[in-house]
Amino acid sequence: MSGIDLPAPSTATMAVVVPRKPRWYDHLPVLPQLRQSVGLQRGMLVAGLAITALFVLLAILAPVIAPYSWAQQAADGVSFGTQQAPNATNLLGTTVSGFDVLSRVIWGAQTALFVIVAAIVCSIFLGIALGLVSGYFGGWLDRILVVVCDAIYAFPSLLLAIVMSIVISRGQSTLFGGILATALSITVVFVPQYFRVIRAEVVRVRSEPFVEAARVIGVPTRRILLKHVLRNSIRSLPVVVTLNASEALLTLAGLGFLGFGIEATAAAEWGYDLNRSVADVTSGIWWTSVFPGVAIVLVVLGITLVGESLNDLADPRLRQRKRLKGTK
Repeated sequence: MSGIDLPAPSTATMAVVVPRKPRWYDHLPVLPQLRQSVGLQRGMLVAGLAITALFVLLAILAPVIAPYSWAQQAADGVSFGTQQAPNATNLLGTTVSGFDVLSRVIWGAQTALFVIVAAIVCSIFLGIALGLVSGYFGGWLDRILVVVCDAIYAFPSLLLAIVMSIVISRGQSTLFGGILATALSITVVFVPQYFRVIRAEVVRVRSEPFVEAARVIGVPTRRILLKHVLRNSIRSLPVVVTLNASEALLTLAGLGFLGFGIEATAAAEWGYDLNRSVADVTSGIWWTSVFPGVAIVLVVLGITLVGESLNDLADPRLRQRKRLKGTK
């Protein structure tokens, strides 16, 4: 065996594998979770992302896509008529007020997106700030904030949103005033949820060795809070945001259905349209209620699929199952 000459190693086998440079889309949100998902979980996540992306595009492009304005009752000097069945002029028919159903469904997506974004942004800032301070410093301030947030959390969310909407709006029906009042009323409901999540993470992180080391060497408290504690306490935040987005839409629709939302002449809102179409159902006029209702169901379904998929992918047991499948 010693007289046999072995072939020299080729250049291909001696080549050094250079790791791929990260590309710009590698840092996009949800993309790492999409790569991590498998089987039915990936299908649910893709379906949810597709529905949510369609909703966002519809809201952004509403001025271009919608054939008419949300409160338009005539075109080229010809009135639409009330409760008209779907036709060439009004593809999805008209409402009892003579508004085009298709236009109000499209413009309603824009109103819903504005309220969801405003409510979540306000909730995140308040919830993170309160949770960060409460969890890190503790003491009497922590006890007071926990009691207040638990008291708010104990109230029925829709009832609390109704009360806050009445207090904030004071009969305002403008687009900005209605969206701001609705977003703030939903914010009051969401702040305790973000407070609980952030506070629990901060309590866990503040006892970690790297936080203790930063405190010992004299790092300012503000830098410790923002750079060390906060950055390691928001890992579960995307899951809460996606789940709360669907809840915000349902709360907005509930407020509109009960008459505490945005007026029809100020903006299009799906819950308000459902409220106005209740009497139409008994008369066999189905188009005024079906399309706003389907819009609410589809958007909530899409956002919920994304949120539940992200919640499942955050479970280490799912990642372990994927590794076991890859070794077979």
